[in-house]
Amino acid sequence: MNNHFKQIFLGTVQHNTTLSNRERVCDTQTAVCAAAKLISRRRMRSSGRWSKAMSILKEFEEQCATPVGKLRQVADAMTAEMHAGLASEGGSRLNMLNSCVDNLPTGDEHGLFYALDLGGTNFRVLRVQLRGRHGRVAKQEFTEVSIPPKLMTATSTELFDFIAKELARFIATEREGFFVPPGSRRELGFTFSFPVKQLSITSGTLIRWGKGFSIDDSVDKDVVVELTKALDRQGIHMRVAALVNDTIGTLAGGKYFNNDVAVAVILGTGTNAAYVERAHGIPKCHGLQPKSGEMVINTEWGNFRSSHLPVTKYDQALDQDSLNVGEQIFEKIISGMYFGDIVRRVLCKMAEETGIFGDIVPPKLKTRFILKTPEMSAMHHDTSLDLTVVGRKLKDIFGISDTSFETRRVVVELCNIVATRAARLSAAGILGILKKMGKDTVKEGEKQRTVVAVDGGLFEHYTAFRSCLESTLNELLGDEVAHTVVIEHANDGSGIGAALLAASHSQYPEVEES
Repeated sequence: MNNHFKQIFLGTVQHNTTLSNRERVCDTQTAVCAAAKLISRRRMRSSGRWSKAMSILKEFEEQCATPVGKLRQVADAMTAEMHAGLASEGGSRLNMLNSCVDNLPTGDEHGLFYALDLGGTNFRVLRVQLRGRHGRVAKQEFTEVSIPPKLMTATSTELFDFIAKELARFIATEREGFFVPPGSRRELGFTFSFPVKQLSITSGTLIRWGKGFSIDDSVDKDVVVELTKALDRQGIHMRVAALVNDTIGTLAGGKYFNNDVAVAVILGTGTNAAYVERAHGIPKCHGLQPKSGEMVINTEWGNFRSSHLPVTKYDQALDQDSLNVGEQIFEKIISGMYFGDIVRRVLCKMAEETGIFGDIVPPKLKTRFILKTPEMSAMHHDTSLDLTVVGRKLKDIFGISDTSFETRRVVVELCNIVATRAARLSAAGILGILKKMGKDTVKEGEKQRTVVAVDGGLFEHYTAFRSCLESTLNELLGDEVAHTVVIEHANDGSGIGAALLAASHSQYPEVEES
């Protein structure tokens, strides 16, 4: 018997000690019957609610399904969009941007170079001292700064002034071991991880924002000019030697240390991919062909869209509430910025329609982006017997306490569904690029090894996501080809890569420090 009703029963017996035995028996039977009916009603109500919650979960799981056949369709669609984007401007949802990088770093670079990596809610500034092929990266320092949310929707001047002030603080900490040749000014590689129409290696106009940024007065403006003006306002004597995307930086950094790197993918707050394309395979690029015969292409695959993508009503609602409705659909499904909010939206649906968290929907469950991907990852990876971490996160983030073990398991399963879908679609996207490069098959008599350099917090820290991506790519490639394709974590690749590209495009002759 339920303890609560057992207490009621005992209290009734104790209270009626003066009654006759027959009266006591009758009172006892009445209490027991009442308790039984109440328990029965609660169980029926709970069972109905639970059944509805399971129905919502099952429907979501089915809509997110990524069988191998669907993944191959996504890969083929990605390849087709890449061809279309290379053929003509505006011919595809994939911009397939010319990065103006036709020569990647060789390893012979010398000198002190800075990098600014702006790609999400944080930005990094770093400096490296390069000492050629034998010394490589002799010394490296960096700092990371959070961008105040209000600046993500402010003005171009306000955002770049904030960045320049933080860069000035970092330059002021330059100490022994870093060498600037006399008469030279510092040079910087600028990693700007948003769609840009590249005009030259040191110039590019912003096409659109993403990742929560919406600063209208900077669209169609040269971001290098905007940064340079901010540097001048802070009195910083520094030249922007290279403007690159984070994926271009990751590709450059990866190839600096491993010559087999041919593809770079970012899987973090946002997502993108870049690869080395044959120059004659870019019909929309007219004029002189680069001497190297190759060009690094920034795909901007976050804007990929296909009827084969498993898009749910929760994804559609998230898109409608976003700052860029109808854009970056692939990114909104597979990148870290949106994971937690997809999970939150499903939990909110359950709370509203099933009362899984009680008769009143927890107010914080209606707060957009309150659930961050690191917290979601912590719940997904909870291995405790009673899912203690899940219970604690639900209480700390949403104010939901006293959750049952079954409810916590539902939360873990939701995390698994969202992360698995994203990982498998990411693998399909990589397969699409490999197909475009002709690296999805093994050519007889040809020694083949293709390295995909991957950077970003989602790939680095979300273990289940990373494992699923790797196993899915192997599954799609098949055993024979899978042995020729390697995924490597390019830690801090985009920052290092920007500094390396600044070095390879320096206006000064290489000077070896004594």
